[in-house]
Amino acid sequence: MFPNVDVEAGVVLTQRPGDASRWYLATQSGVVYSFANEADAVPSVFIDVTDKLATASEAGLLGLAFHPQFASNGYVYLSFTTPGAGAFTSRVARYHSDDDGLSLNPASETVIFDLTQPYTNHNGGDIHFGPDGFLYIGFGDGGSKEDPNGHGQNTDTLLGSMLRIDVDGASPYAIPADNPFAAGGGAPEIFAWGLRNPWRFSFDRETGDLWAGDVGQYDWEEVDRIRLGGNYGWNLKEGAHCFAVDPCDQPELIDPVAAYANPDDASVVGGYVYRGAAMPELIGSYLYTDFYLGTIWAVVEGGEPSVLLGSSGHAFGAFGEDLNGELYGVDYGGGIWRLDPNANAGVASDLPTSLRATGCVDADDPTQPPASALRYEINVPFWSDGADKSRWLHLAEGESITVEADGDWSLPPGSVAVKLFTLGDRPVETRLLVHHDDGRWAGYSYAWNEDGSDAQLLRDGEVRSFGAQQWLYPSRAECMSCHTRAAGISLGLETGQLQRDGQLEDLVARGGLGSVPVGDALPRLDGDAPLEDRARAYLHANCSHCHRAAGPSNTPGNYRYDRYLVDPAEIGVCGVPPVAGDLGVPGALIVAPGDPSSSVLSLRLHADDENRMPQLGSLIHDDAGIALIDAWITALVGCP
Repeated sequence: MFPNVDVEAGVVLTQRPGDASRWYLATQSGVVYSFANEADAVPSVFIDVTDKLATASEAGLLGLAFHPQFASNGYVYLSFTTPGAGAFTSRVARYHSDDDGLSLNPASETVIFDLTQPYTNHNGGDIHFGPDGFLYIGFGDGGSKEDPNGHGQNTDTLLGSMLRIDVDGASPYAIPADNPFAAGGGAPEIFAWGLRNPWRFSFDRETGDLWAGDVGQYDWEEVDRIRLGGNYGWNLKEGAHCFAVDPCDQPELIDPVAAYANPDDASVVGGYVYRGAAMPELIGSYLYTDFYLGTIWAVVEGGEPSVLLGSSGHAFGAFGEDLNGELYGVDYGGGIWRLDPNANAGVASDLPTSLRATGCVDADDPTQPPASALRYEINVPFWSDGADKSRWLHLAEGESITVEADGDWSLPPGSVAVKLFTLGDRPVETRLLVHHDDGRWAGYSYAWNEDGSDAQLLRDGEVRSFGAQQWLYPSRAECMSCHTRAAGISLGLETGQLQRDGQLEDLVARGGLGSVPVGDALPRLDGDAPLEDRARAYLHANCSHCHRAAGPSNTPGNYRYDRYLVDPAEIGVCGVPPVAGDLGVPGALIVAPGDPSSSVLSLRLHADDENRMPQLGSLIHDDAGIALIDAWITALVGCP
């Protein structure tokens, strides 16, 4: 929307009360920008508090709220982390604008609220004035993992809670009389509790309802309707599922309105209840996204969530709402985007329900590509529950593949990558990975008829039985959680995977590539390459789409294969403690040299529950692949 406002690390986008002429964009790095609500607007600094900040991956400037009477009092409130006791201090401070909203006076700071943070994560920090005129503040459980101090269920602490204070009733604030513990029994500032890390909350401008996204631990991200005196379960529950105790069916614990599984790394970002005019079918729906997956959902309380976009293509760290009720996404990497109805919905969303009708397969035999397609094979396939796979590629006329410096291949808009899965001689699924003309990527699954004559488009993920075997069809959101931006979206289309049997030369001859790219072949798992190379090739194909530099996983390890990484130390997992649980093995490491049974990497591959890796795309263990990884770990005599 505003090409000149290409600012990184945005966490708040808002307009001041009653004035649609300007926007205010707060960045985690400590600068708040102001700019006119015009396409060619150039931002100016509203206030810079970088010198006040204590910084960490989840710390910094985290919230901004205009006082409802800003026009008369000039007050603006900031929420940020600053040096202090513990890891640092979360602070809410008031500032004054001396020039009608063009800037804030740093010298006008009045500290309203300080809270000691024991760890450097789960800081929450969003702030908003509610329709009741009180200031609401969302704080996480204080950090580390699994809420080690039990803050979520401790109402004597302000951590893990939604707070509500009256900044006009006293100095620095008063307690609203109907707060749950205003008369004692808990911290009087608490409005609701049992939250892990509320990342962005908002009020429905029509009903006043408070909605929040609450970031999960390992398995579930959730959306909550926050009510006065509500207990949202953390850390007894994660989402609607037991976490620290089992059973966990205490009736006072409020389950989320919506939740979705964390495939490997996910982080819900709360949005707004839509009250605009551009998309009337969404009025009353709460919209939210995931920072890593990019999916945008809509949900109404009591209903099932619907996917509006399988992947937005952006790492939205926050939403904004203008005075007309239209919604905007703030890309953490830079850029502000407005959510509009899809004028090309018939192209981008409503693909033909019949695979034959897509034009991506041979019309006479839809198990085969048409003559114009580019067939290809890869050296190390992703494990797909024992299915055989055939692959081909369509490029728009006159277009060709771009080979990036790191060996990943970029497909131009209009491209479609096709993969056919067969069990025995029976086709079960065909997946299309489509680079739409608007630049958006999306994945689609077609399930085959029993007679093998055609396949039908699926709207959601599901599981079907084929004899004794169950087959998992991924949802569109799940497709894009594996086809990550960090991995180049297309995954198997990279020089190391396709360097085989003259295949690159053939692609050049057919116009798919401009020239033969240079690069070593990824070693095949059944070949004679050294054990370590084959093990790392397996990790590359099966894990590195998330576990790589700049990938969506926040756990240690870069599993991307590179011939220059010659020892496990450079992969970053040997001798390293896990950050997502030891799976019940005291002292476990991600890779414990010589001991697969103490290596979380191996334990997760062997697991049959929610701890299993990969979490998506498979229901059956890859016995040969697991044996390869275990053999590699067993052969390690130490960490370099």
